[in-house]
Amino acid sequence: MIPIVYNLRSLTVRKATAVATAFGLALVVFVFASAMMLANGVKKTLVRAGADDVAIVLRKGAESELQSNVDEPKTSIVRAAPQIARGQGGKPLSVQEIVVVILLDKNGTAGFSNVQVRGVEEDVWGFRTTAQISEGRRAKPGTDEVVIGRALKDRFKGLNVGGSFELRKNRQVHVVGVFSDQGAATESEIWADLETVRAAFGREGLVSSMRLKLQSAAAFDALRTDLEGNRQLDLGVQRESAFYEKQSEGTSTLVTVLGMIVAIFAAVGAAIGATVTMYSAVANRQREIGTLRALGFGAGSIVFAFLLESVILAALGGALGSLAAMCMTFVHFAVMNYASWSEVVFSFEPTAPIVLSALGFATTIGVLGGLFPAIRAARVRPLDALRSA
Repeated sequence: MIPIVYNLRSLTVRKATAVATAFGLALVVFVFASAMMLANGVKKTLVRAGADDVAIVLRKGAESELQSNVDEPKTSIVRAAPQIARGQGGKPLSVQEIVVVILLDKNGTAGFSNVQVRGVEEDVWGFRTTAQISEGRRAKPGTDEVVIGRALKDRFKGLNVGGSFELRKNRQVHVVGVFSDQGAATESEIWADLETVRAAFGREGLVSSMRLKLQSAAAFDALRTDLEGNRQLDLGVQRESAFYEKQSEGTSTLVTVLGMIVAIFAAVGAAIGATVTMYSAVANRQREIGTLRALGFGAGSIVFAFLLESVILAALGGALGSLAAMCMTFVHFAVMNYASWSEVVFSFEPTAPIVLSALGFATTIGVLGGLFPAIRAARVRPLDALRSA
């Protein structure tokens, strides 16, 4: 077997071509890993807001809160369900909310985008315990005050503490606080008073959804059977975690597919580049190959040596590309959530499997790019190689 030191010294001698090949592979891996991290970020951001012991109630057949309308009289029947946990005084732990989408102008650009507004009750902070005010204060119930998720701050005109914007034409609201929610999708929402949103959009007597805190996660099936079995209610019940999982599918799939298409085209180019580099190495090292064959190294050893060089280059490129992709965790990316038709800010979420997949992707390119040049090198006859050198 040819010593690995030989391969390492060969790469250091051909620094320019080695660096160029590794850099090209690094770009491919960067695109591949970044796309996977963003898709994972989309899924985690949306799913993070869900819990197994919380049920969400929508109009039967509605796939999102935007599509749902629930008559308020029905909410009293829902709140009487025995599976719901109770707080002080036997009050059911539940909230009713209304969701709408408004168009706002972006900061620093002439563009605009949809932003989701959630009309909430006063006790939403006691129900959504992970949501905390990080700047300013909570909005006062029954007023035109709102709070915004931290992902929206300064991204749109008027979305900062002390700012204001039109919730509806001639209906100005004022931002008094910014809240965080552990990186969940709610951080891309505006929270306003439930009655204020109802009045502004003509939705009196209606809510989009209800959220119910269950006595335990195991109580979900019984609750679902009771509520969906009541034909007069015409309601559908889902676990909050499953609901958000489903909401993430469209956007996550789109990001993944687009990223993979770009990565595949780039990978083909990188594999061709690696192949050309290794073919060039074979052509320029005829004397070395002839000497190695004359010293008794077989065709298998030659194939392994040249293939190893290609894999080493690919591994270096893969490591650099993965490291660059890891730096994307500091970048926030706004993507349209096609379940709510509003802009949601996501972050890149790396995981060990994603990094390992990226390294495996790079190694595969290295093997494909180096295989045929390695076979060609093994077929060189020692005497012909020494004569041509």
